Amino acid sequence: MKNENIPADIKCKSLKQAREEIDVILSKLESEKTDLTSSIKEYQRLIYLNKHIDSLFKKKFKEISVKKELEK
Repeated sequence: MKNENIPADIKCKSLKQAREEIDVILSKLESEKTDLTSSIKEYQRLIYLNKHIDSLFKKKFKEISVKKELEK
């Protein structure tokens, strides 16, 4: 799954917002009251959120690396 495939409403989320939504989704998935169809949709959204968080961390890592190189 590439970053281009991540829905726009997820791409605009901050790390904190994405993490909060992940917590909500995990609570729903752990609930015994969920049906299979909604669970699949929630799980797919969870994957997109995780991918978005990963891209935010990679971006921040690059920024830090560039700063360290400039300081040398």
